[in-house]
Amino acid sequence: MREKFYITTAIAYTSRKPHIGNSYEIVLTDALARFKRMQGYDVFFLTGTDEHGQKIEEYAKAANVTPKEYVDKVAGEIKGICDLLNTTYDHFIRTTDDYHEKTVQKIFKKLYEQGDIYKSEYEGLYCTPCESFWTESQLVDGKCPDCGREVTKAKEEAYFLRLSKYQKQLEEYIEQNDNFIFPESRKKEMLNNFIKPGLQDLCVSRTSFKWGIPVDFDDKHVVYVWIDALSNYITALGYDPDGSDDKYKKYWPADVHIIGKDIVRFHTIYWPIMLMALGEPLPKQVFGHPWLLFGTDKMSKSRGNVIYADDLVELLGVDAVRYYLLSEMPYTSDGSITYETIIERYNSDLANTLGNLVNRTIAMTNKYFDGVISNPEVKEDVDDELIELATSTIGKVEDLIAQYKISDALDTIMSLAKRSNKYIDETMPWALAKVEEKKDRLATVLYNLLESIRFTAVLLSPFMPDTSEKIFAQLNTVATGYDTIKSFGALEIGNKVTAPSPLFNRIDAEKMLAEIEEKNKATQEEEKLVLDGIAKIGIEDFAKVDLRVAKIVECEPVKKAKKLLKLTLDDGTANPRTVASGIALWYKPDELIGHNVIVVSNLKPATLCGVESNGMILAADCGENDVKVIFVDDMPVGAKIR
Repeated sequence: MREKFYITTAIAYTSRKPHIGNSYEIVLTDALARFKRMQGYDVFFLTGTDEHGQKIEEYAKAANVTPKEYVDKVAGEIKGICDLLNTTYDHFIRTTDDYHEKTVQKIFKKLYEQGDIYKSEYEGLYCTPCESFWTESQLVDGKCPDCGREVTKAKEEAYFLRLSKYQKQLEEYIEQNDNFIFPESRKKEMLNNFIKPGLQDLCVSRTSFKWGIPVDFDDKHVVYVWIDALSNYITALGYDPDGSDDKYKKYWPADVHIIGKDIVRFHTIYWPIMLMALGEPLPKQVFGHPWLLFGTDKMSKSRGNVIYADDLVELLGVDAVRYYLLSEMPYTSDGSITYETIIERYNSDLANTLGNLVNRTIAMTNKYFDGVISNPEVKEDVDDELIELATSTIGKVEDLIAQYKISDALDTIMSLAKRSNKYIDETMPWALAKVEEKKDRLATVLYNLLESIRFTAVLLSPFMPDTSEKIFAQLNTVATGYDTIKSFGALEIGNKVTAPSPLFNRIDAEKMLAEIEEKNKATQEEEKLVLDGIAKIGIEDFAKVDLRVAKIVECEPVKKAKKLLKLTLDDGTANPRTVASGIALWYKPDELIGHNVIVVSNLKPATLCGVESNGMILAADCGENDVKVIFVDDMPVGAKIR
């Protein structure tokens, strides 16, 4: 029977579409899961979404939709990004799933009945974004110590979990299990800053909002985020206080929770105490990874420095994005992302080092041996260094991944590719090809290169799966498993490589950065066109606006702008009018052609992504991410709106 390995991400909060910094975690966890599968483990990989709470209730109200409609949409976006990034999760849990909600109610009731949860009253300072209560002494400059936002005074009846009851037990567990919290600095922080000073009992229900799992024996209360969200790691496996499924018995405890450094406290204090109270085993490890910053700043929509995964994938491809995320993030300190550094890393590592190595080795095999792989084993001392590095790289990578030093592991793999390029310079295949007596030596050199490339592709497959498959296809090999790199020489003799095909084309950095800047400007203009707020004006200001009925006679997408459509309008004048409108997310061209709309006809021209826009059509903002064009098909073309 294969050894099991249960790995989880934190579940993503469904407040809004995640940016690339949020996406790092799912890619990191996927790489670890893929590596463990490659090693032969029976892996179960869980991710999902956290969908309850006051913040969601408020967002939904602002968008004029129900909380369930709101989270359905955002959860769909989050799952879509997981799929876009080629992640191989085994289960995607949503905390609005029926089975999860029912089990959470059972967990809450069990803890209440055995005295680990009790009813009292809470009075303190509350941070809505973090959904956390704080005391005055815990605030930093009068604001939430976690997110730096304003807090408000709150007082309400609530149920509490007796953290204090389990403080000593938890402290001893952490001190006796050195590998429970990774890295070491997070362990010291939890012990010295939170546990040893004394744990206060935790508020685990709320009455001031309704969007949550009801406490079934006290319907004024909903289960607060901690018991609801953290329980997902066991409810997804079929845990039930009345008798758990075989899947739970097989996979629990988790081998590792992969989480952001900002929620280590919840996963190493609240969650273990919940499990202790339930009488269940604790997870074996919790790894708190650092953040991915935009330059030196935390990503924030308000700062205008947000990068989204789908935009990066459109520019660079999935594997290039995965590679950057995994190679750029240090073990303990925060990583950084800018378009400049992404392009630089793409060109240096992927195009120059890896792509160039594969391309010229396959090309030389085709040129000198008609693509046929052979190995007469005409060896020289220079071969030994390459072969030794290839075989020793495996153990190094295993050790680094066991410590969650993923960027170091990737650097080690890429060092093999760099050494292979150096081997080409040392052996000079082009010179060997000119001497007939050196033909067998040339064949050996090319075999060593092809085999080292195969080693590289196998080791890269958890991190860049599509790229590895492309390399295997060019090598025309079925020796792709982890067991095939235990020794050097498994590449099949007599096989014929395919024609060389570039893995990564070098990027013109100046050109791409200019395109990105133009696209960002266009996006800002689009948002202004659709999302501008209301400003108070006088009647004389409104009189300056010329509104006319116009028919949409042509419509097409605008290149380099996902949100823009180019409309050609008949407004009753002699010449057609061109308008660029930021409505492509809500309408397809054929849905608009033939309809009459209202156009602001005396708007100053503006050039958006190369399109000169002479006017603006009217549309209604019907809630967050919902826009409807105002159609006036029963009005004649050219009619003036007063």
